[in-house]
Amino acid sequence: MASITLGGNPVTTIGNLPKIGEKAPKFNLVKTDLSIASLADFAGQKLILNIFPSIDTGTCASSVRQFNQKAAGLANTKVLCISRDLPFAQKRFCGAEGIENVINLSDFATGSFGKDYGLEIMDGALKNLHSRVIVILDENGTVTYTEQVPDIKDEPNYDAALAAL
Repeated sequence: MASITLGGNPVTTIGNLPKIGEKAPKFNLVKTDLSIASLADFAGQKLILNIFPSIDTGTCASSVRQFNQKAAGLANTKVLCISRDLPFAQKRFCGAEGIENVINLSDFATGSFGKDYGLEIMDGALKNLHSRVIVILDENGTVTYTEQVPDIKDEPNYDAALAAL
């Protein structure tokens, strides 16, 4: 369980992030066209999992914009932006912003991704949403980098995440 904050107020997560060197937990998440994407769909590619509470907050939106800009030049790498937002909200945001270089995925149906990755928020105003986390996977689905952002309102360390590729 991680102890993090939301604007300085303590909150906790359901567990711990996957460990570096371990295989990432499998997932099935909903795409913006309502089809299902699984971890297996991205086999052979490096993945940046940009995980956050909601696309409709300033910091979350900024992380999607930042990774969209940086993803354009990454070889054999996909950026997956994952939240519990409805796929319709994710699609609306990306359409309005002209975002085309990331893949938005929703954990709205079951919340199992947040639980399996140990990042679901257990208390406070954002209870049941995802904490702000970056997980990097290599081409074999092995975790090579994780960052649990200490305060949910802060942005992740983009440079460190990209350097881990």
